[in-house]
Amino acid sequence: MPGLTLHTNAFVLLKRPPGDSFQTCNVFSAEHGLLLVMQRITKKNGSAKLAPLDLFDEAALILESSNQGQTWFVKESQLLQRATGIGRSYESLRHASGFTTMVCRNHVPEESRATVTELLRHALGAFNTADRPDIVHFKAVYCFARDEGYPIKEHWLPTLPAEDRRTVATLLNQPVAGQTAATSEVTRLHSRLTEYLRGHSEFIFD
Repeated sequence: MPGLTLHTNAFVLLKRPPGDSFQTCNVFSAEHGLLLVMQRITKKNGSAKLAPLDLFDEAALILESSNQGQTWFVKESQLLQRATGIGRSYESLRHASGFTTMVCRNHVPEESRATVTELLRHALGAFNTADRPDIVHFKAVYCFARDEGYPIKEHWLPTLPAEDRRTVATLLNQPVAGQTAATSEVTRLHSRLTEYLRGHSEFIFD
């Protein structure tokens, strides 16, 4: 049976420690969802057609599979966007990795892939530049759950005290730049949100 070839743009969500010959990544594509890809580690990876994939990259890929799409091998890769600022801050790296790992571990139905792709583009851009990655992470998880159809505005928010509801409204509706909520408050509200989703959804966080 002939192998498959796939042309797609994708975000690198997870990057595993490289082996002797291949780098393995989980990538997300608007057209095809989550894909397991392997890129050969060679000196040729420095060429324009074989840009080495890095965590959080958006890349244009030509992929080939000999096992009906269970695993894809990178034939060509062209870097479209690289969020270099994320790696300069431990907190940005931690929060961005937490969000992309969550996306990677949860099934995204076909009809939601385009929306999740736009959320990834927006969130990774914010993680790349924002001084408050904790707020970006909270907003990204909230939007991911909302866009997947969970009624968190109707069911989760009313369970919070009035002061917390006001804080959540500010976190969600105001630009990240200039927000002054204490890190401990954002962490607490993020924990409340993930606790709710663990109990009322099929989301996997770890």
